[in-house]
Amino acid sequence: MSKNIFLIGFMGAGKSTIARALRDEYGMHLIEMDEQIEAQEGMTISQIFAKKGEACFRALETRLLEGLEGEENTVVSCGGGVPMRQENVAAMRRSGTIVYLSAAPETIYERVREFHTRPLLEGNMNVEYIESLMAQRLPNYLSAADITIRTDGKDARAISAEILQSVMQHD
Repeated sequence: MSKNIFLIGFMGAGKSTIARALRDEYGMHLIEMDEQIEAQEGMTISQIFAKKGEACFRALETRLLEGLEGEENTVVSCGGGVPMRQENVAAMRRSGTIVYLSAAPETIYERVREFHTRPLLEGNMNVEYIESLMAQRLPNYLSAADITIRTDGKDARAISAEILQSVMQHD
């Protein structure tokens, strides 16, 4: 596949899992945005938020996306807040197809409740808070997305096949 695929959605929607499935099943190059930013900064996302602030982290996301122009056959697992900035959406559109992975708040909660690597959920790990934050982000996810795929109750292989079929039909 020559086009890049950018996976967007709320934390726990399945972006990392599906990105790995696309890599493994279809030989796509994988970029995990959070991991790449952690490696270049030498600290975790939580540490970046604490020491440098959210604005710095968001600028790092934008710089990473802008650096992907010219890449091909790459799947990018984006951080949950990436589509909140228009410059990020523009950078993704220039080099690929944006796929919004959606899931119910209850599904998200079940997937993330045991993890403490989500700075925006620390101290707010409950379905109501997740639902409220998802509602704030939903307009940005929907306006950025070229394609929307629900992930509730589906396995990674089925979702990745659905994504590739949808991307090919979208072109």
